Amino acid sequence: MERIKLDLIIEWGEIDLKGKVNYNNKLIIDFAPKVSEIEKKIKLYLQQFTNVDPEQVDFDYYYDMHSFFEVFDCINISKFANYANIHPGLMRQYASGVKRPALKQVRKIESALTRLSHEIEKVSINID
Repeated sequence: MERIKLDLIIEWGEIDLKGKVNYNNKLIIDFAPKVSEIEKKIKLYLQQFTNVDPEQVDFDYYYDMHSFFEVFDCINISKFANYANIHPGLMRQYASGVKRPALKQVRKIESALTRLSHEIEKVSINID
């Protein structure tokens, strides 16, 4: 069986995270406190309603700013803002959902995340 790649959109939904997937023009939405729980629920719905094997489903993740900083709360918003060359107050507004970033700002944030992930990927911890 061929693997299925779906976009899983993660948004902040007032109390919990909200996950959305569009499969064959059917929108599947559910809420949970963790992304892993949303994944399980959506895979279950795909199996129940479309006979898709959950083991064959992979997700590409798309976060709004609020949910990103909720899920990855180990990232200091102000320090990351400086790393991304964005004013920390503005980044906190993005993270809280008060403001939505323009496409240019989104690209700066994505670029900084990519750069950070490449830097972290090279890290090893020395125990000597």
